[in-house]
Amino acid sequence: MGANNGKQYGSDGKGSSSISSDVSSSTDHTPTKARKNAATSEDSDLSMRTLSTPSPALICPPSSQAFINGKASSTSSSSVTGETVAMVHAPPITCLPRPHVRPAARMQKEQAPIDILPDQAFLQIFSHLPTNQLCRCARVCCRWYNLTWDPRLWRTIRLTGDTIHVDRALRVLTRRLCQDTPNVCLMLETVIVSGCRRLTDRGLHTIAQCCPELRRLEVSGCHNISNEAVFNIVSRCPNLEYLDVSGCYNVTCISLTREASVKLSTLHGKQISIRYLDMTDCFVLEDEGLHTIAAHCTQLTHLYLRRCVRITDEGLRYLVIYCTSVKELSVSDCRFVSDFGLREIAKLESRLRYLSIAHCGRITDVGIRYVAKYCSKLRYLNARGCEGITDHGLEYLAKNCAKLKSLDIGKCPLVSDAGLEFLALNCFNLKRLSLKSCESITGQGLQIVAANCFDLQMMNVQDCDISVEALRFVKRHCKRCVIEHTNPAFF
Repeated sequence: MGANNGKQYGSDGKGSSSISSDVSSSTDHTPTKARKNAATSEDSDLSMRTLSTPSPALICPPSSQAFINGKASSTSSSSVTGETVAMVHAPPITCLPRPHVRPAARMQKEQAPIDILPDQAFLQIFSHLPTNQLCRCARVCCRWYNLTWDPRLWRTIRLTGDTIHVDRALRVLTRRLCQDTPNVCLMLETVIVSGCRRLTDRGLHTIAQCCPELRRLEVSGCHNISNEAVFNIVSRCPNLEYLDVSGCYNVTCISLTREASVKLSTLHGKQISIRYLDMTDCFVLEDEGLHTIAAHCTQLTHLYLRRCVRITDEGLRYLVIYCTSVKELSVSDCRFVSDFGLREIAKLESRLRYLSIAHCGRITDVGIRYVAKYCSKLRYLNARGCEGITDHGLEYLAKNCAKLKSLDIGKCPLVSDAGLEFLALNCFNLKRLSLKSCESITGQGLQIVAANCFDLQMMNVQDCDISVEALRFVKRHCKRCVIEHTNPAFF
């Protein structure tokens, strides 16, 4: 069967048909006419449906050869130059009615072993395939074609790679998925196109128009998308809860479009249901933009603003006023955040569980004291590179946040064994501790920690002057602990 399919979809291109001219690449040749198959009145509804529902094969190698069923063909049905494009193929020829019916014994003899599997087994296998491979499976045979387009397999679209023409791929896929429910993809809930640098606003507009049930969108590293497309997504997808726009440096705000704001009733207000928002490396984000985000996304629980270098304490004040349910917050490498910003963050009180303030050079023991006093249920703190933190700040933290499980105070030269002693005598549940490049730490401090924190699983003491005996002591008392060190004598 596979060999026959290979011949049918060979260099002549007679097995392919295009939905519209915008699917083909600008470098593609004019598509050949699809083979006309006369469907009689006795044809089943399934045959009629498959004939009119082409299957998109999203990934086509950017070479002159097409690999069909593991064999190379000299030419492909579409000429591609240096890029991957969305192509559309008709259902396999095996779906079409044949005038000659083979004897049952011969059919059973030629049946491939994999065809014995039930449909449910195939669906389970297909559920683990990425989008591009799923589309390729649709070209194998009639049975696979129908199974691969089962709506249960299309809750997620995942596309990756710099060469794929994502806008076209999304347009082709959503058009096919909208066939049973015109203009709407009711099953699609997740779209992941991270790292696809060719994604533009057109691709996001396609998603916004066809996927009202979208709940998760990841477009990290897609530099060509802008505020307009993001506004359109959050306005048309009211159930969107997870949004990752990290590395999209043209995105400066998250808000509703003006039309959507006018249409919303007073009952629902002008809120966005996003709970998880990652804007890491959105360098252009400023306090005003953060103010708008906080005012519209009041249900935020996870917010990551790593390397948003223009954010200041004023922006954090806006955040805490509107978003009172934040559990995880990262302002790492935001160099303008100071102790005043931590005072605002401390107003989140016991709801805050995760805080990253790494490399915020303006933070001192004063800010740590605010957090320790009011955020008693803090579980994770990353304060690496905050050189103003001393043993006093660590004392406040250890005595008030006894349930701390992970602490990173690397490159804090003023932290010594005295601070580690406070930590060891109060935070017995500590599992991860990073002391990288803490010049004042010695083996004595590590031994105190190991003698009290038996559940320790990771300890980083790279670039610290720690003896082999101290490292062995830690290993004896914390058997599951992985020690990252730079002492060549310990192994």
